[in-house]
Order: sequence, then structure tokens, then C-alpha cells
Amino acid sequence: PALLPRGVTANIGGDPGLNVDLNHELGSKMPLIVGLVMLLSYIVLLLFFRSILLPLKAILMNTASVLATYGVITWIFQEGHGQGLLSFVAPGHIESFLPLFLFCILFGLSMDYEVFLLARVREEYLRTGDNTEAVGWGLEHTAGIITSAAAIMVTVFGAFAFASLVPIKTMGLGLAVAVFLDATIVRVVLVPAAMRLMGHWNWWLPKWLDDILPNVSLEGGSEEPEPERVAAAAV
Repeated sequence: PALLPRGVTANIGGDPGLNVDLNHELGSKMPLIVGLVMLLSYIVLLLFFRSILLPLKAILMNTASVLATYGVITWIFQEGHGQGLLSFVAPGHIESFLPLFLFCILFGLSMDYEVFLLARVREEYLRTGDNTEAVGWGLEHTAGIITSAAAIMVTVFGAFAFASLVPIKTMGLGLAVAVFLDATIVRVVLVPAAMRLMGHWNWWLPKWLDDILPNVSLEGGSEEPEPERVAAAAV
């Protein structure tokens, strides 16, 4: 700017200008998008599972999977570890669109697996009122489904790791790693362990909130309150 005469402005066009605008928009809008995704996820889980804490736990676990994935792709594609194995030259940065893109895709996939598990756990809890038994029963009846679905997704996403374009390679490997971590560590180990430790607090819902929330079933239609939900309507 010091080289320009007073009152003269310069505009940047072409790819540099486009990249600056894109990075600015993505950076400024990402907190809003992340917040909206988490808020909507919380509301939906609150309606389906009628619990204050389970949606919070789900969001924290999903976020852990996303952050772990960010760490892996940064270590590989930004710092350049494994360049020979994956046949690429590290650009020294991650494409600006990838963090937000990966977050949205991974959060959706993680929530999908979470609903698989929680639906069966809640089903057994409504029947027995025993949290420990319900967690074990839910894990037993969903672990195979979650693992099989994850294996398919890891295979599909992992194939993109052999693409010639680094952004595509980053996206594919990131998604494959995230699904693998979520299905093997988060969903099968951390989530059941957390629910076991939380005990009846998993199903805590203030009575005033229980009275105003609609009864929504995962299978569709309304759901009648169950007498076995001994802790769900606790004040």
C-alpha cells in the first residue's frame, strides 16, 4: 500500500483473491455451523431419548472422534509423515475447506452409530429399569452391526487414500481413520463405559421438561410413557 499514490486502492483478483475470500468465509462461518450442528443434534437426541445428559455425552464423544481425526491428518499431510508410504509430497498445510467438510460428515456418521447403540440400550432400560443390564444388552445387540457398517465405510473411504490429488487423499484417509476410531474405540469402549459410570443419571430428565416434551418414537408416531423409567422423570 505504501507504493500506491494517496487515494488509490488495489483489488486482488484471480485465484489469490478467491482463496482469501474462501478462507475468510470458512473461518468466520465455521463456529456458527459447528454450533448449529451440535444444537440440532442435542435437540433431536433429547426428543428421542428423553435425557438431558445422553445428548451431551454423545456430542462430546463425537467431537473427540473429529478432533482425533484432525490430529491424524495434520500429522500425516501437514507434517509429512508417511509420504513414501502414501506416495505424496506434503504441502505443509491442510486445505481450508477440509476441516468443516470432515466435521459435518464425521459428526453425522458418528451420530448414526450413536443412535444405533442408544436405541437398543433405551429399549432394554424401559423394559427392565436396570442401567447396567441395558448397556450390556444394547452393546451385545449392536456391536456387530456397528462394526460391519464401519468396515464397509472404512474400505470405501480408504480407497480414496490412493488418489493422486492430496486433498482427495486427505479426505479419504481422514474419513477412514475417523470411522475406524469411532466404531472400535469410541462407540464400543468409551460410550458403554461412560454410560456404566453415569448410572441412572443417563436417563435423568426434569419432570417439568418431561411434561412438555412430545413423546417421539424412533419407529415413528407417539410413544407412551413407560412405568419402568424410574429415573427419567426425576426432578
